[in-house]
Amino acid sequence: MAHLLGAESLHLEYPTRVVFDSVTIGIDEGDRIGIVGRNGDGKSTLLRLLAGVQQPDSGKVTRRGGVSVGVLSQSDELDPAMTVGQAIVGDRPEHEWAGDARVRDVIAGLASGVAWDAAIGTLSGGQRRRVALAALLTRDWDVLALDEPTNHLDVEGIAWLAAHLRQRWAPRAGGLLVVTHDRWFLDEVSTATWEVHDRLVEPFEGGYAAYILQRVERDRQAAVVEQKRQNLARKELAWLRRGAPARTAKPKFRIDAANVLIADVPEIRDRVSLQTLATARLGKDVVDLLDVSVAFGGEARVLRDVTWRIAPGERTGILGANGAGKSTLLGLVAGTVEPTTGRVKRGKTVRVGVLDQDFAALAPVEDDRVREVLARTKTTFSIEGKDVTPAQLLERLGFPREHLSARVADLSGGQRRRFQLLLVLLDEPNVLILDEPTNDLDTDMLAALEDVLDSWPGTLIVVSHDRYFVERVTDQQYAVLDGRLRHLPGGLDEYLRLRAAQDRADSSRFQGRSGGRARIALETPAVPENGSKTAGGRAALAGAERRQAEKDLAAAERRMARVAAEITAHHDRIAAHDQSDYVGLGRLTDELRALETETGQLEERWLELSEALES
Repeated sequence: MAHLLGAESLHLEYPTRVVFDSVTIGIDEGDRIGIVGRNGDGKSTLLRLLAGVQQPDSGKVTRRGGVSVGVLSQSDELDPAMTVGQAIVGDRPEHEWAGDARVRDVIAGLASGVAWDAAIGTLSGGQRRRVALAALLTRDWDVLALDEPTNHLDVEGIAWLAAHLRQRWAPRAGGLLVVTHDRWFLDEVSTATWEVHDRLVEPFEGGYAAYILQRVERDRQAAVVEQKRQNLARKELAWLRRGAPARTAKPKFRIDAANVLIADVPEIRDRVSLQTLATARLGKDVVDLLDVSVAFGGEARVLRDVTWRIAPGERTGILGANGAGKSTLLGLVAGTVEPTTGRVKRGKTVRVGVLDQDFAALAPVEDDRVREVLARTKTTFSIEGKDVTPAQLLERLGFPREHLSARVADLSGGQRRRFQLLLVLLDEPNVLILDEPTNDLDTDMLAALEDVLDSWPGTLIVVSHDRYFVERVTDQQYAVLDGRLRHLPGGLDEYLRLRAAQDRADSSRFQGRSGGRARIALETPAVPENGSKTAGGRAALAGAERRQAEKDLAAAERRMARVAAEITAHHDRIAAHDQSDYVGLGRLTDELRALETETGQLEERWLELSEALES
């Protein structure tokens, strides 16, 4: 495999610490590398060094001649005055980018919900992030360096991005470097993992799951070495004190492989014990949503006829696209949103704790020191049957003791998230609502958070786009689809299938962006001369004509569904086709355009028939 880029003897330091010391790494064609490590250890810095955005203090970055590197940083640099279309496709003629299968796929996957002519300065942070990612992916790069690309993407967007990156290059071509805390995404796209820690970069084979197994084995071996060193030290000390050599035993902790190491690990949660504790703390009644609907300001209902009986000890993940109504559903459970119709029944012993995205719980204590805030809380907290102090629990969540003297306002995003969770837990809620709790946390801290939640005895409701986290801490999932709450026995895979089916039933999201559609005459039933007229001048159908129109309407709906499925299949075929086969791509593109034209004609026919039947 040909070399793409690399680094030799990199050294970088800031006035307060050394980030990298004599780091040598390389990227070859076909490499798909996930980068993990604790917040602040240098993951983003490593990306900037390899991309040439930042220069090391010593050492050098090498790049094969002609290799292009595309970089997605955590903050976009889009021109606020530029339109979305200009940012994504630049000045390319419409016929050129519209005929490119990759560009169409990127626009449909990332920017279908963003107005094409909207100015960048008018977009939300999440929309800007999607546009920046789309602008990067519509161009050709030999190496992509992505820093937290899943931020602001929902579950569908993350699944789409993983599929796109898997298919973007041939198996032994191109290179990918990605920094993300989304462990499911890491497993989907990476074939190797770099761990950044202690001023070095340590490589592992495989994705996140393989990396964890290898790291556990590495730590075991390090423990064995340390045990041997301590045994030798004790032997030396005994000889010095007694004048005779001491005998040492072989280390007891011995395994042949990482799989053996975890073979006798019990289930991550004792569900029976947790259920018993939750029932004891909550009673049988938690929160019941009974035929609830919510509408704001006379607009269409956000939630419709939702019935959900939440049980004690239930651990539920809530899925749904951005704007589907997940936050409204959480507000109903927490009591901050009142239903427009229906009833919310709440148990007498229910105490709700909410971990929100806006750090609302920290606002009153911004100017206090962490130690001062903890001093005003309860002195002990029970976890796994043991009493621990707030400082010990905070340390278990990855908060160093030396930072207890820091002011809350000076904490990093990850530290604020952990401290916020601690304050929520110390309030001893028996219903815990987590709204995007994985924001600002690295993979090690996510594992620590999951460990704490495993032993928390109460009802847990989680909204998160982090698929790994949702599957790890919850036992069942629901989805908010078309304003209704739907149980997902098949989990996130079932949710993605349902969303894909919705997309196929809708008209092509890309339709209409490539200019006007060709129009051909469709057979329309003639209106009888004696047919009655509606107030709008349309002839009302009756008798045989009405029955025929109903049949035609049903036939049009079936044909629209089939054409939508064919369009989706054509997109997949174009994406998988050899991009150098221009003849084949042209043929597939022509077929796709014909299907899109037919979709437009069917929609017009459907509207005509619907209006006639409603007359």
